[in-house]
Amino acid sequence: MAEDRKGGVGIMGNGKGSAGGVGAVLRAPVEGRTWREFGYLLVGLPLSTLYFSLAITGVSLGAGLLVTFLGVPVLAGVLAMCRGFGHLERARVRALLGADIADPAPIRAEKGGALAAMGALLKSGSAWRHVLYSVVHFPWALFGFCLALTFWATGWSLLLYPLWFWVFPAYTDQPGLQLVQNGEYTFYLDSPLAITLTCLAGMLLTLATPWLIRALTTVDRVVVGGLLGPSRLATRVTELESDRGVVVDTAAADLRRIERDLHDGAQARLVALAMDLGLAKEKLTEDPQAAARMVDEAHGEVKIALQELRDLARGIHPAVLTDRGLDAALSSVASRCAVPVRVAVDLPARPAAAIEGIAYFTVSELLQNISKHAVARSASVDVWKSGDRLLIQVADDGRGGAGSGAGTGPGTGLAGLTERLDAVDGVLVVDSPTGGGTTVTAELPWRA
Repeated sequence: MAEDRKGGVGIMGNGKGSAGGVGAVLRAPVEGRTWREFGYLLVGLPLSTLYFSLAITGVSLGAGLLVTFLGVPVLAGVLAMCRGFGHLERARVRALLGADIADPAPIRAEKGGALAAMGALLKSGSAWRHVLYSVVHFPWALFGFCLALTFWATGWSLLLYPLWFWVFPAYTDQPGLQLVQNGEYTFYLDSPLAITLTCLAGMLLTLATPWLIRALTTVDRVVVGGLLGPSRLATRVTELESDRGVVVDTAAADLRRIERDLHDGAQARLVALAMDLGLAKEKLTEDPQAAARMVDEAHGEVKIALQELRDLARGIHPAVLTDRGLDAALSSVASRCAVPVRVAVDLPARPAAAIEGIAYFTVSELLQNISKHAVARSASVDVWKSGDRLLIQVADDGRGGAGSGAGTGPGTGLAGLTERLDAVDGVLVVDSPTGGGTTVTAELPWRA
């Protein structure tokens, strides 16, 4: 995540953070989240016992029958059964723990038929991870069940002890729970002080147990996500496919923009220039003064067309960026902004050429937005390196209210910048309160 160049984490000095923490601790025992997580741990033991028993039995039976052909369909059936267990577990995690674990990719055989389907199951790493989950989750589910139930029941029992201690026989002046009996020495929780201390101990245990339950369920989230979710390779392939689509769409949008700018700008001016020169040539002998005026106007059109071509080439990839790097290129962009811009580039070396180009385009697009929409008096551009990341922060003192939905097509506005950066594992963060200016922080990998 992008970090603040100024460094440091804000510290609340008004005590609201501490009050909020105490309130969270006091609310935890009665929150719906705590009871859902506790229910998850309780239900997990019988389900894990079922998964463990069926998985161990099925794999043992299938492995024993591999000397015959019967072992193959048995193992395939066990793998399919365990994938069904995984579907149930992901649904349980979504419903009770609030974690959205994506389903793994479906298993498809290259060719039709039962044998091909069984072969695809046996070769699926995802299916074998489901079997592994069915085996290794059982001892953890047993541990979590016992720990959570013991702490939860003990805490509430001691907290509510003043309400039910009277059920014990009265061996002293009043009834109470017998804790110790050693020969003639006995100890009962029957005095007001003992009852109060018991209640306080129960309250502490009750307040601490929800956090223990959350720690246990956090491990479950990690295990379910790691073993029952899609593999990292499959997830990365999906991300790359999506990024490739974004890159293709963005490149197509850039080509359309260049074609439109050429057709409506420089090309139209050159066509008009050719017509003007043709007319000037015809009048050269008849009216030399008129021809001279037309040539002079054509000369002005040539200058404008050249400027438009320079601007277009600069928007694609300026020569100053290639020759002198980001500092000079961004200073050049800032000089054309409608408001004064302070540029500070602190880089130990030049990043990868592709990353450098994206960084230039990002700052250029943001400064254009400031010129057109921000109604700002000043702006700043800061570029620095943090670890293996290139960070860019563009800020202005304008009216704010910018959103990532700006733009009308692929590669335009803040939405287009987000897509461009996402295609190279970058991040774009927009902080733009209404009336409070806009700060856009972009984070890019140092190397492509």
